[in-house]
Amino acid sequence: MTAADYDVIVIGSGPNGLAAAIATARAGLRTLVVEAHATAGGGVRTSELTLPGFHHDVCSSVHPLGAGSPWFGELDLGAHGLSWIQPPAALAHVMGDGRVVTLERSVAETAAQLGADGPAYTALMEPFARRFAELARMFLGPLRVPAAPILAARFGLRALRSLRGLVKRFRGDLAPALLGGIAAHGMVPLDATATAALGLMLGLAGHAVGWPLARGGSRAITDALVAVLRSHGGSLELGTPVTSLRQLPTARAYVFDTSPRALLAIAGDRLPARYRARLERFRYGPGIFKMDWALSGPIPWRDPRAARAVTVHLSGDVGHIAAGERAVHAGSVGARPFTLVVQPTLFDATRAPPGKHIAWAYCHVPAGQRIDASALLEDHLEQFAPGFRDLVLARAARDPVDVEAYNPNYVGGDINGGLSDLRQLFFRPVAKRDPYRTPARDIFLCSSSTPPGGGVHGMCGYWAARSVLRALR
Repeated sequence: MTAADYDVIVIGSGPNGLAAAIATARAGLRTLVVEAHATAGGGVRTSELTLPGFHHDVCSSVHPLGAGSPWFGELDLGAHGLSWIQPPAALAHVMGDGRVVTLERSVAETAAQLGADGPAYTALMEPFARRFAELARMFLGPLRVPAAPILAARFGLRALRSLRGLVKRFRGDLAPALLGGIAAHGMVPLDATATAALGLMLGLAGHAVGWPLARGGSRAITDALVAVLRSHGGSLELGTPVTSLRQLPTARAYVFDTSPRALLAIAGDRLPARYRARLERFRYGPGIFKMDWALSGPIPWRDPRAARAVTVHLSGDVGHIAAGERAVHAGSVGARPFTLVVQPTLFDATRAPPGKHIAWAYCHVPAGQRIDASALLEDHLEQFAPGFRDLVLARAARDPVDVEAYNPNYVGGDINGGLSDLRQLFFRPVAKRDPYRTPARDIFLCSSSTPPGGGVHGMCGYWAARSVLRALR
C-alpha cells in the first residue's frame, strides 16, 4: 500500500478549519490546510474595503465566544500576537424612543439600569455568569453527558425555551429588549423554542469575558491561529480552490471547513445516497445586508452611552425585534429591521488614519436576494445619531448574493452556517452521534454547519479533530 502524502488535509481555512488543523498537527499528524482565497481566515479577515488605510473586518468583528472559547484558551493565542480590546460595556441597546441600556461586565451594574426588573435579571444571570467557563465547555459542542449535570439542567430549563417565553419574568421593556437583541443574532424568530439559548449564552459571555475586539482587526485571530499551526509543523496552501478530492494530495483524512452544499459538490460521489439526501435537506437561514463606512469622525450618538460599547443594537423593544425577524422569515424586510452597528475605532485607533474612523452595520434580509438596504440602514443610524451621513467619506455594501460570492460557505448570505432552530441547533448537519464524521471513513466536516454552530470559537473544528483522531488511531 502506498503511504499517503499527508495524514490530514483540511479544506478551508476559517477559524474552525484552522482549529481542527492545529489539533491534528499537535497530535503529530502531517497536516495541510488548503484555502481558495489568497488569504486565510474565512469570515475572520480584515481588508481595506472603502479607502486606503481604513481596515474593515469583512465579516465578524466582536468575539465573545472567541474570548470564551475553551480551545482558543488552550492555544495561548496571545503568545502569537492576539490582543483583546475590551470596551467599557459589552453591548449597547437603543430603544425606539432613544433610551439606551448597556450590557455591562458586572451583572449588578447591568441590573441597576433595569429598575424593578433588576432583581429578576440578577437571579437569571448571576448564577450562570459565575460558572460561564463550565457552561462553555459543556454547551460549545455536540450533545453528550454533561460534566456538571445539575448546572446543565438548570441552564437547560431556561435555554430550551423561546426568548419571548424567557422574558415573561420581566415587567419592564429594557431587559426583554436587551436579551431579545442578543438572541436575534441567531436569525430565528424569537417565539421559536430554544431561541433563549443564544440570548443567554452571549449575554453571559458579556458578563464573564466581555464582547472584545482583536487589536488590529479580526485578521489578528487568523494570524495567531496560522502561527500556532505552523509552530506544530502544519502547512497552509493559499489560492487553491478545491472542486474535487482528486486534485488534492493523498491523505488518510479529509476535513471540510465548508457548508454541506460544498461538501456534496466536492466529495458527494464518495458519500452514500441516503446520506447525500440528508445533507441536501439541510436548511440555511436568512442572509444579511452589510455596509462598511469610512468616516471623518466617530458616530455622533444622541445618547453618549451608545459610545461605551463596540456593538450597538438599534432594535427597539422586544416586540419590534420579534416582528423584524418574523418579516425576514416571511420573505420581506420590515421598516425597522434588527440592526447591528459596530464601531471599532472608538477603541482601536490602528484601524484607520489618525482622526478618522470606521463603522459597519448589517440587517437581516431574506436569503439569496438582491436587496439594497443602504438607505434603510443609514436612516436608522441617522435617527439615533443625527449628522451621521455628513461624516461618511466612502461606503461599501454587500447583499446576500455578494456575501455568498465572497464566501460560498455563507449560502444565501447565511453567516451562521445553517438555520439554528431547535432541530438544527444540536443536530447539524444531520442527527448523528458523531456529526463530524460522514459515512465515508476518511471524510469529515468541521464547519459551523456542525455543533455548536456559528461564531468565532473554533469549537466545531476542535470536536471534528477529536473525531479524526479517534478514526486514525
